[in-house]
Amino acid sequence: MNEKKKPAHEIRLGTIKAVIWKNETEKGIRFGVTLTRIYKADDAWKESTSFGRDDLQVVAKVADLAHTWIFEQKAA
Repeated sequence: MNEKKKPAHEIRLGTIKAVIWKNETEKGIRFGVTLTRIYKADDAWKESTSFGRDDLQVVAKVADLAHTWIFEQKAA
């Protein structure tokens, strides 16, 4: 039975979202991050990994917050 892996943490500012994934490896815990933009099309919510000019500062902020969260986990 395949259980869907849940993210370790999620950060969202407006339409920009970072999902942080925790991965157990032989060398210890590693974190991966996916950055997406959410939008509504045809009455359904969708995600894209493409960002426009006006998204980039928010992407940078969300990435910075994800970076901080990961370092806090390693320090704990």
